[in-house]
Amino acid sequence: MYIIAGLGNPGKEYEKTRHNAGFMVIDTIADKAGIKVNEKKHKALIGKGSFAGEKVVLVKPQTYMNLSGESIREVADYYKIDPESELIVISDDIDLDVGQLRIRPKGSAGGHNGLKNIISHLGSEVFTRIRVGVGAKRVGGDLVSHVLGSIDKKDMEAFEEAIENAAAAAQTIIESGTETAMNKFNTKKK
Repeated sequence: MYIIAGLGNPGKEYEKTRHNAGFMVIDTIADKAGIKVNEKKHKALIGKGSFAGEKVVLVKPQTYMNLSGESIREVADYYKIDPESELIVISDDIDLDVGQLRIRPKGSAGGHNGLKNIISHLGSEVFTRIRVGVGAKRVGGDLVSHVLGSIDKKDMEAFEEAIENAAAAAQTIIESGTETAMNKFNTKKK
């Protein structure tokens, strides 16, 4: 069994923002797998089903980004999964160009408060993560306004492609392992 958790903020006002890239990937996986992510449990919206030939629980924490670890910990404990091998976390990343993905089997939070909170609650940096590039803030711009803002029209095609690729990367991780997914998806966009 795998837990696939996409990070974001609940509420209509955050729906199409950069920070909700993780939620968008979960929605894409849910559509592909025919899973409804609408059960309120563990401080999250969850959906259970099958994806890439495995049982999965899709998770959209409803704790707001900076407290994502509360929900992820509850889900991991409830389903008795090993976060090191059965958890995939999907988040936005301002250090990656729009459209770029970075998959890692472990690592620091890299300044991402949602990942920082998950690491704190799990007590470990060892869990697979898929980071979706949303581009850096403008020079002199405000970080909060940037991540809570919408993707620029000129970047929308690359962003939408990254959301699809992140869903495909999750499938590859389950079917063939993290290293295979890294080799396939950790490429610079031209």
